[in-house]
Amino acid sequence: MNTTISMMSDVVVIKIGTSSVTTKEGRIDTEVLANVGLGVTQHVRSGGRVVLVTSGAITAGWSAVGRGAERPTDGQTLQAVSAVGQPLLMDAWRVVFAAHDLPVGQVLLAPHDFADRSQYLHARGTIEALWGLGIVPIVNENDAVADEEIRYGDNDRLAALVANLVGATRLILLTDTAGLLTGDPRLDPSATLIAEVQTLDDEITAAASGSTSGVGSGGMASKVAAARMAQWSGVTTVIAPARADRVVERVLNEESGLGTIVRPRSERLSARKAWIAFALPTKGSLVVNQGAADALERDGRSLLAVGVIRTTGQFSAGEAVELYSEAGRLIAKGVVRVSHDALGEADVVVHRDELVVLV
Repeated sequence: MNTTISMMSDVVVIKIGTSSVTTKEGRIDTEVLANVGLGVTQHVRSGGRVVLVTSGAITAGWSAVGRGAERPTDGQTLQAVSAVGQPLLMDAWRVVFAAHDLPVGQVLLAPHDFADRSQYLHARGTIEALWGLGIVPIVNENDAVADEEIRYGDNDRLAALVANLVGATRLILLTDTAGLLTGDPRLDPSATLIAEVQTLDDEITAAASGSTSGVGSGGMASKVAAARMAQWSGVTTVIAPARADRVVERVLNEESGLGTIVRPRSERLSARKAWIAFALPTKGSLVVNQGAADALERDGRSLLAVGVIRTTGQFSAGEAVELYSEAGRLIAKGVVRVSHDALGEADVVVHRDELVVLV
């Protein structure tokens, strides 16, 4: 498997949300797709590599079969509707890129593909192979068979995971707003664009408003969460309006005043530690004493059994847990060496090589 391709050129992950992919009536918005497709093509022609993460299958599917009825809310029906919409969505993208003589390939991902390390590496290999064949990978969640996905936040989190997966330099989140604003414009007419963010602190998080479209499952809060994940992976994130003319080209040129740019941390997590921090599902938590907290944060040490005060959840060896101080502050996340009921059987509970400090 060739895992070095992604480091040889400028790798960009572009995610476009449901409210941007579809019209108010729920049909696929071919003009928006064409606008994004042009920017993707330009980047590919200049030697870059792109993964396109698209939402919209459920909305497009319901537009085709709903006959004007109110959109359903139960998971099983939504899964069935996504199975209708997914080929419609992919065909629309195929037509867009065919005009530029670029083939596309569909990659459907589920949580298991990120939680299981071998599946994670296999997914990376598939995308690398598509690039090697000159194909634009188009990623979506596998809504039709895994209802967990529908709650993932309109693919924002998925896009951040993919950015880490392929070693991207930039993550572009295209949405139906101008970017991250100082407040909800529906409630605060004076809300203004935040042009650049260095640190995603509590104030920035509080400024993130909900989805304005009513059709997407994300909203600005999920985009801020995705940007935080990307920050730790050393990836620059831009939240920008999908319907802006030549938006991809202008974002890649870092045009001032277009969207919100979120700068990455100076120190990028290794691929494995980023996988532990963001892709592995958390199965439980450990509360540690002050001595252990200091050893983890200040000295980068392993967590020893003597430092554990109590546990929550039922976890097995090889699963991920979060580590908290006695005051309830999140310190780190790591892979445990022993199960929840066997902590006394090992000196080292979480080895430092399998631990990510998150403060």
